[in-house]
Amino acid sequence: MTPEKTAPVKSAVDKKTAKQEVKKESIMKEKSISTLRFVGLTSAEPLVRLLSGEEIKKNGMQLIRQVIFPLASIFLFLLVWHTGATYLYNKDAAIRIEKARTEQGEEAALAMKECIESGQAGCQPNTLPSPVQVFQASGALWADHQAISAKKDAFKAKVASINEKRAEKGQAPIKYTGRPSFMDQIGTSLKTVAAGVFLAMLVAIPLGIIIGLSETLRNSFNWLIQILKPVSPVVWLLLVFMIVKTVITDPDIDKSFIISFISVGLCAMWATLINTSMGVSSVNKDYINVSKVLKLNVGQNIFKIILPASFPLIFTGLRITVSVAWMVLIAIELLAQSPGLGSFVWEEFQNGSSDSNAKIIVAMFVIGIIGFFLDRIMLAIQNLMTFTKA
Repeated sequence: MTPEKTAPVKSAVDKKTAKQEVKKESIMKEKSISTLRFVGLTSAEPLVRLLSGEEIKKNGMQLIRQVIFPLASIFLFLLVWHTGATYLYNKDAAIRIEKARTEQGEEAALAMKECIESGQAGCQPNTLPSPVQVFQASGALWADHQAISAKKDAFKAKVASINEKRAEKGQAPIKYTGRPSFMDQIGTSLKTVAAGVFLAMLVAIPLGIIIGLSETLRNSFNWLIQILKPVSPVVWLLLVFMIVKTVITDPDIDKSFIISFISVGLCAMWATLINTSMGVSSVNKDYINVSKVLKLNVGQNIFKIILPASFPLIFTGLRITVSVAWMVLIAIELLAQSPGLGSFVWEEFQNGSSDSNAKIIVAMFVIGIIGFFLDRIMLAIQNLMTFTKA
């Protein structure tokens, strides 16, 4: 084949390859956007479109509005926080110095000033920590977690042979009983919330379906729901405590976990119960007529007609339930003495040092971030299970 004939063939192949690459990039872009929408992170969509070269001016402006401005608000928040923390630190320091001057004289005031400026923990103002102190506290908590994990591993290796012999005899293994790390406490809280939400679903969804199917039942039990719905988590905890301590007498069972997750479930289930009842009662009558024409039995009617039509409202209730469960968890864990985030916050508060204040702020951010991701997970499940946009 001559060079003149080869050139057009090569050009056609290059064009075909280029088209395939463009198509592949377009498919990847749409998949990325679909994923972001699925998990509820639509604010990052302009960035994906901008990186693909699509409508640069329009997507650039959207990126500024949806990403750059929120990032700027974060920096503004940190600036206000730092300024407020510095003001409170200086004010508390001045109060301490003046108190030392009034009670012990000028020398004591100078000594207090030197102590504060040196950074010694014993004389530092106990007030709102700065962003830098909170960041340092998060690093200290992670280092503490690694140290405790190393101790756990060493303990397991030490008692491994003993536990094997105990297992052969049918005895319980020797477990590590040392202080849990911050990460361990996060794990305990997540386990408690998961069990509480599962209990709420187990109770609220079937009850909501039953009540939603009958107007008589809705009218009969509405008063009870309206009375129990606003009850404080502390009251639920006390009620559950009364029952659990009587029913469960085995000392080896973790009563604090059982009390915590039942209390969380009872506090959080009402949104799911009400939304399920509303969803079932508001199913389109045409769907009900179709089920009658098809002569579906009660079970088929519920699982094939009523539940699919009610899913949007049910999942809205479940998202509220998860949020409420995570919100009331801290108070419940604190009172039930469960080794979770509630216990961590209370212990650090009782400690009362400036380092403890920073750790409490770390816990506050961790609680908020986990709550955000739990809501995103529920939104993703809702989008997966329903045909309507959340």
